[in-house]
Amino acid sequence: MEKGKGVMMGRRWADDSTLSRQKKDAEANWKSQKAWEVAQSPFKNLLMMGFMMWMAGNTVHLFSIGITFSALWQPISALQGVGKVFQPYKDNKVDLLGPKLLFIALNLGGLALGVWKLNSLGLLPTHASDWVSSLPPAQEVEYSSGGMTLR
Repeated sequence: MEKGKGVMMGRRWADDSTLSRQKKDAEANWKSQKAWEVAQSPFKNLLMMGFMMWMAGNTVHLFSIGITFSALWQPISALQGVGKVFQPYKDNKVDLLGPKLLFIALNLGGLALGVWKLNSLGLLPTHASDWVSSLPPAQEVEYSSGGMTLR
Protein backbone atom coordinates (compact mmCIF):
# COMPACT_ATOMS: atom_id res chain seq x y z
CA MET A 1 0.00 0.00 0.00
CA GLU A 2 2.82 2.41 0.75
CA LYS A 3 4.30 1.63 -2.62
CA GLY A 4 1.07 2.63 -4.39
CA LYS A 5 0.92 5.86 -2.41
CA GLY A 6 4.45 6.73 -3.41
CA VAL A 7 3.67 6.18 -7.08
CA MET A 8 0.59 8.31 -6.87
CA MET A 9 2.50 11.04 -5.12
CA GLY A 10 5.27 10.77 -7.68
CA ARG A 11 2.74 10.96 -10.48
CA ARG A 12 1.01 13.91 -8.88
CA TRP A 13 4.37 15.63 -8.52
CA ALA A 14 5.04 15.03 -12.21
CA ASP A 15 1.61 16.46 -13.08
CA ASP A 16 2.30 19.53 -10.95
CA SER A 17 5.59 20.21 -12.73
CA THR A 18 3.89 19.73 -16.12
CA LEU A 19 1.15 22.16 -15.11
CA SER A 20 3.74 24.61 -13.83
CA ARG A 21 5.67 24.39 -17.11
CA GLN A 22 2.46 24.83 -19.10
CA LYS A 23 1.53 27.83 -16.98
CA LYS A 24 4.95 29.41 -17.59
CA ASP A 25 4.66 28.72 -21.34
CA ALA A 26 1.19 30.27 -21.41
CA GLU A 27 2.48 33.32 -19.55
CA ALA A 28 5.41 33.67 -21.97
CA ASN A 29 3.00 33.35 -24.91
CA TRP A 30 0.75 36.03 -23.41
CA LYS A 31 3.71 38.35 -22.85
CA SER A 32 4.85 37.84 -26.43
CA GLN A 33 1.40 38.67 -27.78
CA LYS A 34 1.15 41.79 -25.62
CA ALA A 35 4.64 42.90 -26.70
CA TRP A 36 3.58 42.64 -30.36
CA GLU A 37 0.42 44.64 -29.60
CA VAL A 38 2.49 47.37 -27.94
CA ALA A 39 4.91 47.34 -30.89
CA GLN A 40 2.04 47.91 -33.34
CA SER A 41 0.42 50.70 -31.32
CA PRO A 42 2.39 53.55 -33.00
CA PHE A 43 0.72 52.61 -36.31
CA LYS A 44 -2.66 53.84 -35.04
CA ASN A 45 -1.02 57.03 -33.84
CA LEU A 46 0.69 57.42 -37.21
CA LEU A 47 -2.62 57.23 -39.07
CA MET A 48 -4.29 59.71 -36.73
CA MET A 49 -1.39 62.15 -36.91
CA GLY A 50 -1.32 61.91 -40.70
CA PHE A 51 -5.03 62.72 -40.85
CA MET A 52 -4.60 65.67 -38.48
CA MET A 53 -1.71 67.04 -40.54
CA TRP A 54 -3.76 66.69 -43.71
CA MET A 55 -6.65 68.55 -42.09
CA ALA A 56 -4.29 71.34 -40.91
CA GLY A 57 -3.35 72.18 -44.50
CA ASN A 58 -0.09 73.55 -45.89
CA THR A 59 -0.34 77.11 -44.67
CA VAL A 60 1.83 78.29 -41.83
CA HIS A 61 -0.35 79.11 -38.85
CA LEU A 62 -0.46 78.22 -35.20
CA PHE A 63 -2.58 75.07 -35.54
CA SER A 64 -0.50 73.48 -38.32
CA ILE A 65 2.77 74.27 -36.53
CA GLY A 66 1.42 72.83 -33.27
CA ILE A 67 0.28 69.64 -34.98
CA THR A 68 3.63 69.32 -36.75
CA PHE A 69 5.70 69.73 -33.61
CA SER A 70 3.43 67.28 -31.82
CA ALA A 71 4.05 64.83 -34.67
CA LEU A 72 7.79 65.29 -34.12
CA TRP A 73 7.74 65.19 -30.31
CA GLN A 74 5.68 62.00 -29.85
CA PRO A 75 8.03 59.67 -31.79
CA ILE A 76 11.12 61.21 -30.20
CA SER A 77 9.78 60.69 -26.68
CA ALA A 78 8.60 57.17 -27.59
CA LEU A 79 12.04 56.28 -28.96
CA GLN A 80 13.67 57.50 -25.75
CA GLY A 81 11.50 55.18 -23.67
CA VAL A 82 11.68 51.93 -25.67
CA GLY A 83 13.21 50.07 -22.72
CA LYS A 84 10.50 51.22 -20.32
CA VAL A 85 7.71 50.36 -22.75
CA PHE A 86 8.82 46.73 -23.08
CA GLN A 87 9.97 46.23 -19.47
CA PRO A 88 6.74 44.48 -18.33
CA TYR A 89 7.16 41.86 -21.08
CA LYS A 90 10.79 41.01 -20.35
CA ASP A 91 11.21 37.28 -19.83
CA ASN A 92 13.81 34.64 -20.65
CA LYS A 93 11.34 32.83 -22.90
CA VAL A 94 10.12 35.96 -24.75
CA ASP A 95 12.12 37.37 -27.65
CA LEU A 96 11.56 41.14 -27.65
CA LEU A 97 13.91 42.01 -30.52
CA GLY A 98 11.21 41.82 -33.21
CA PRO A 99 8.64 43.90 -31.34
CA LYS A 100 11.25 46.49 -30.39
CA LEU A 101 12.44 46.80 -34.01
CA LEU A 102 8.86 47.21 -35.24
CA PHE A 103 8.19 49.81 -32.53
CA ILE A 104 11.32 51.74 -33.52
CA ALA A 105 10.53 51.52 -37.25
CA LEU A 106 6.98 52.81 -36.80
CA ASN A 107 8.17 55.68 -34.63
CA LEU A 108 10.84 56.56 -37.19
CA GLY A 109 8.05 56.58 -39.78
CA GLY A 110 6.14 59.03 -37.59
CA LEU A 111 9.24 61.18 -37.30
CA ALA A 112 9.64 61.13 -41.09
CA LEU A 113 6.01 62.18 -41.45
CA GLY A 114 6.65 65.17 -39.18
CA VAL A 115 9.78 66.17 -41.10
CA TRP A 116 7.84 65.87 -44.38
CA LYS A 117 5.16 68.19 -42.97
CA LEU A 118 7.83 70.69 -41.89
CA ASN A 119 9.17 70.63 -45.43
CA SER A 120 5.70 71.06 -46.97
CA LEU A 121 5.14 74.08 -44.71
CA GLY A 122 8.41 75.54 -45.97
CA LEU A 123 10.00 75.54 -42.52
CA LEU A 124 13.05 73.44 -43.46
CA PRO A 125 16.00 75.25 -45.02
CA THR A 126 16.30 73.18 -48.19
CA HIS A 127 17.18 75.84 -50.79
CA ALA A 128 20.30 77.94 -51.21
CA SER A 129 18.21 81.09 -50.74
CA ASP A 130 17.47 79.96 -47.18
CA TRP A 131 21.16 80.35 -46.35
CA VAL A 132 21.86 83.68 -48.13
CA SER A 133 22.22 85.62 -44.89
CA SER A 134 25.07 83.37 -43.78
CA LEU A 135 26.98 83.55 -47.09
CA PRO A 136 29.81 86.07 -47.51
CA PRO A 137 29.16 88.87 -50.02
CA ALA A 138 30.10 88.02 -53.58
CA GLN A 139 33.43 89.33 -54.82
CA GLU A 140 33.31 91.81 -57.63
CA VAL A 141 34.86 90.36 -60.76
CA GLU A 142 33.90 93.06 -63.23
CA TYR A 143 34.24 96.78 -63.07
CA SER A 144 32.48 99.19 -65.29
CA SER A 145 33.16 102.80 -65.75
CA GLY A 146 31.06 105.39 -67.38
CA GLY A 147 31.85 106.36 -70.88
CA MET A 148 30.76 108.81 -73.45
CA THR A 149 28.34 107.90 -76.09
CA LEU A 150 28.83 109.49 -79.48
CA ARG A 151 25.95 109.97 -81.78
